[in-house]
Amino acid sequence: MDGRSLRSCEPGRLGRREEGAEEEPADHALGYSRGGFGTKFHLLTDSNGIPLHVELSAGQAHESRFAERVLDGVRIRRPRTGRPRQRPRRLAGDKAYSSKRIRNWLRRRHIVPVIPTRADEVPNHRFDRVAYRRRNVVERCVGWLKGLRRIGTRFEKLAVNYLAMLHLGMIRVMLTFE
Repeated sequence: MDGRSLRSCEPGRLGRREEGAEEEPADHALGYSRGGFGTKFHLLTDSNGIPLHVELSAGQAHESRFAERVLDGVRIRRPRTGRPRQRPRRLAGDKAYSSKRIRNWLRRRHIVPVIPTRADEVPNHRFDRVAYRRRNVVERCVGWLKGLRRIGTRFEKLAVNYLAMLHLGMIRVMLTFE
């Protein structure tokens, strides 16, 4: 899991909404952070780097607020019949996802957190460095997505349009693995 900031150009006047359009956030997933005006996308991939789910937020929003929402958006089909598996066995995230709330949420769902502790935290768990090194597949997937011009520089005024571009980029990444 990873959260990534993208710079955006200043939004112009927004057009009128159409009836039956997808729900647009009030801030259009745009906001000011240290890096400037932009958007964050929160991405979850499998162990091979195939993107599974993405969420958008404003640039100033912290990554840890979206961990549960990103994980709830995943359904993994089982090879046999039955209910689809929804949860991974392990979750690797960077230090932004290191909070007691997220660790407890993961443990209640029998997911092993592979998240390093921040400098201001007291380490009260064992950290698997070997498993954490495999997190580079998420970073590579983010790099592939940001390599697509429409995703790397957000020119869409509406968040739903930008999310649609992210989904098309995710499909393109998935097709390269086939």
